[in-house]
Amino acid sequence: MNRYPWWKYIIIAVVVLISTLYTLPNFFGEAPAVQVSSGKATVKVDATTLKRVEDALAAAKVAVDGKAELDGNSVRARFASTEVQKQAQDAISKAINPDATDPAFVVALNLVPQTPQWLRSLYANPMYLGLDLRGGIHLMLQVDMAGAIDKRIDTLTSDIRTSLRGKDIRGRTSREGNSIVMRFSAAPAQQAAKNLIQDQFGLDLAVVESTQGTDYLLTASIKPDAVKRIQESALKQNISTLNNRVNELGVAEPVIQQQGLDRIVVQLPGVQDTATVKKIIGRIATLQVRMVDESSEGLAAERGQGAVPFGAERYLDRNGQAVIVKRDVIFSGENLTDAQAGFDNQTQEAAVHLTLDAKGARIFKDVTRDNVGKRMAILLFEKGKGEVVTAPVIRSEIAGGRVQISGRMTTVEANDTALLLRAGSLAAPMEIIEERTIGPTLGADNIAKGFNSVIYGFIVVVAFMCVYYRFFGLISSIALSVNLLMLVSVLSMIQATLTLPGMAAIALALGMAIDSNVLINERVREELRNGKSPQQAIHAGYENAWATILDSNITTLIAGIALLIFGSGPVRGFAVVHCLGILTSMFSAVFFSRGLVNLWYGSKKKLKSISIGQVWRADGQVPVASDEDLDEKQPLAGMKSALSAAKTVANAATK
Repeated sequence: MNRYPWWKYIIIAVVVLISTLYTLPNFFGEAPAVQVSSGKATVKVDATTLKRVEDALAAAKVAVDGKAELDGNSVRARFASTEVQKQAQDAISKAINPDATDPAFVVALNLVPQTPQWLRSLYANPMYLGLDLRGGIHLMLQVDMAGAIDKRIDTLTSDIRTSLRGKDIRGRTSREGNSIVMRFSAAPAQQAAKNLIQDQFGLDLAVVESTQGTDYLLTASIKPDAVKRIQESALKQNISTLNNRVNELGVAEPVIQQQGLDRIVVQLPGVQDTATVKKIIGRIATLQVRMVDESSEGLAAERGQGAVPFGAERYLDRNGQAVIVKRDVIFSGENLTDAQAGFDNQTQEAAVHLTLDAKGARIFKDVTRDNVGKRMAILLFEKGKGEVVTAPVIRSEIAGGRVQISGRMTTVEANDTALLLRAGSLAAPMEIIEERTIGPTLGADNIAKGFNSVIYGFIVVVAFMCVYYRFFGLISSIALSVNLLMLVSVLSMIQATLTLPGMAAIALALGMAIDSNVLINERVREELRNGKSPQQAIHAGYENAWATILDSNITTLIAGIALLIFGSGPVRGFAVVHCLGILTSMFSAVFFSRGLVNLWYGSKKKLKSISIGQVWRADGQVPVASDEDLDEKQPLAGMKSALSAAKTVANAATK
């Protein structure tokens, strides 16, 4: 009746073993470290960078705790104390950034886990800690919505000019304030232009006809609903771009999310240097595509034999060679939807395959059709400085929005170029309006308080259960420990970010988990009061309590899922731990605790008593008996019931 098959005990053992294994990394703590990341989008962190960092530390005689490691897109070195960490930062900065005004690498202070290598080889890593527990940087950025509108108007002006030229509609197009003014010498041209704009740009622009002297004018202005749409798009694009850049720096679990209509919150746990964070934010690149100036003056300027022609600018490529490009921007990164490294189907050379949106595809088709045999430059602007990523020759007209960049590129360069192009550009300028630094000391204090609240709550619950329910209370306490172990291990497996609300959810999960064991224990007591034997009471108690436990946990889980769906920030962090705690408690409180009870009592064929505390009568006034007395009186009670039933049957037969 109360025996588990062997495979159930194997499941319990495996779950406890895995939970222990993946909980362990959280006890090793973190060490102060220096993180070296790329300071420019065109600079790559690789094994050579690792060697330079190691040489710099050796030259400065700074002791490393372990050894420096290449972790993704950054190099990290751990140190014994924050004082050594600061010395290492200075030594590394001087060694790999000779020009302090234009650093090629970002050397940041950080915290890294001290998890042993054998655990990391099993992909056992600690939970991420939120800003309130780990310390770090909190920034609030204000998006310049006026700048987004301004940029959009510039783009529309260029697009209208290109479209009118493509339809051979002659006129002069210029921007005046927030309006686009088109001047024509004849009414038919004005009407044709109006039809074109309404057809291609009617979603964004409202057009008004007028005359001025002998000129026929069209004045286009952005519609109010288009302004709202542009602002929302700019905010989303900025968040996406920030995510791409910050994630490449290897910051553990950064938080980048919208706040209000025009603000973005950036939280970087573990980073303590505000200046470094501003460098990270300042690394946002702007992608532009322009034509190379291949006039005689442009070629002479490219060779350094003359001045840069009017309407052109001089930039350097990766190899330090000058490239003269025209000022007119064909399209920018906002028209690029994807960039992937691949190979040329004909030459099998490394190439980059680009995918453009509908507008970019139309512009690119027109430009490539009119400029076959000419060079087109892709530029990346960072911190106001532009660099030519590549300047390929246009071989033929390219339609369909699928573009291939190839020619004298290695596979590594193709991957790097694709990564840079995918990073995108800011749709609107931003400025930092609020910044806060939460030190690691305050984070450690928050961890200590949260940890103490969980431990003290656990101790009080265990003490009550052991006193009130005796041995069954001890089993419930062991099940509660397993529940806590499972919860922490699952959070570590999914690499969840633990915050103070999350720690509050853990403490709440302990209280809710023990509730299931209280229901089971009380149900067992009730069965004992009804005269059942101990083995029957145990079986009926677990079987009958399960439905109540399931119903109560499902309703609570529904509330947690609602918080997870509709909440944000700390509320969602609380909801994640809350929902996981419900699921783990159902396993530990029912499946695991019954396994222990069956292991202890199930093999006893003639069980006389169980230790579950004092069994009280229903009115609660006088105890029926102790556990031992109850079991001794159960046979007598059964005999009395049998005699009473027989007597009733006999009387009925006599009548």
